[in-house]
Amino acid sequence: MRRLVILGGGTAGTMVANKLRRRLPLDDWRITVIDGQRDHLYQPGLLFVPFGGREDLLKPRRRLLRNGIQLLIGEIAAVDPERKSVRLSDGEVVCYDYLVVATGTSPRPDQTPGLLGSQWHRTIHDFYTYDGAFALRDALQGFTGGRLVVHVVEQPIKCPVAPLEFTFLAEAFFRRREMRDQVELVYVTPLDGAFTKPIAARYLGGLLDDRKIAVETDFLVERVDADRKVLVSYDEREIGYDLLVTVPLNMGADFVGASGLGDELNYVPVDKGTLQSTAHPDIFAVGDANDLPTSKAGSVAHFSAEVFVANFCQYVEGRAMTHRFDGHANCFVETGDGKGLLIDFDYDTEPLPGRYPLGGLGPLSLLRETKANHWGKLAFRWIYWNLLLPGHRLPVPTRMSMSGKHRPDEEVRP
Repeated sequence: MRRLVILGGGTAGTMVANKLRRRLPLDDWRITVIDGQRDHLYQPGLLFVPFGGREDLLKPRRRLLRNGIQLLIGEIAAVDPERKSVRLSDGEVVCYDYLVVATGTSPRPDQTPGLLGSQWHRTIHDFYTYDGAFALRDALQGFTGGRLVVHVVEQPIKCPVAPLEFTFLAEAFFRRREMRDQVELVYVTPLDGAFTKPIAARYLGGLLDDRKIAVETDFLVERVDADRKVLVSYDEREIGYDLLVTVPLNMGADFVGASGLGDELNYVPVDKGTLQSTAHPDIFAVGDANDLPTSKAGSVAHFSAEVFVANFCQYVEGRAMTHRFDGHANCFVETGDGKGLLIDFDYDTEPLPGRYPLGGLGPLSLLRETKANHWGKLAFRWIYWNLLLPGHRLPVPTRMSMSGKHRPDEEVRP
């Protein structure tokens, strides 16, 4: 039997395992998923937890994997690509013929001096982790006013619009509590604008202006002075805070770097069309674990998984991989008050206004606040558990389409 080992049972790893289980003959293949946690976390739900969102975010991984897929719970220590083996922290060794790295990316507050310490989850918070989101919920409930700073250490980060979404939701949260006048909101980013792409940055920046949210750009943090409650940049600018909500540096899994498979941030360099490792042809990296020049987002994991599975089935049969991933990504952006934006883009095309997914018919609007976009984001929870993770095809195109999109006049504002 040929052995396929998938490292990581998150969004990408689960989708790939389930899709390949349907494509590869059970008598010829053994598929093994290795993960350090028994429960699967619905990460998009963490955004809503600080504002009183639903708490049913966890499900057992075993229930999410098709019959015939082996699940091993254990911490991955290292990969030996020459011997084609994976070593776990307890000493167990798992051999493979083909390896898929799907261990994602994680916040690393330890990489920024001053973030971790006595004020972590007291006056300094994150919402990208389960414990962090619930600690922040308690902090917001007890916040009586002052300066709330939302801060991004560096790109790339998982779901790059999430810090903006949190900022918009926080502004609406304080308005509902009739204390907006007592809260100064500041969005601090290492970018030169609200987003990485200029047209979307203009739209999102306009929303920040409309809500009287200050923006501090090009801020590369050097350290956090938790005693003085101050962010300090490399160019010696300082930004004070009463409550800091930070998005720490994101990095891939430590074993990736320790095994010589990754770059300086522990992401696996891959061909951006096939997701095949540039160094080891029998290793692929999917989801957030690779160095693709696009967003680290669930939609990328979904669209690229479709391409990867088709290519992988060709590759193991000795045929050329004929499918190419175009960097397609789309994201709902919560803007508060039951509304949201939608952005859709790829490697070469930035987010543009228009309609999605059916050209002029929509029904969803791009780069425009609508209630339909908000409900689309909420509906995604059901789609995620019942369609996406099981490996079913969704009725949206894998490749980005220009149908329904148009380039706005330079003066257009939201």
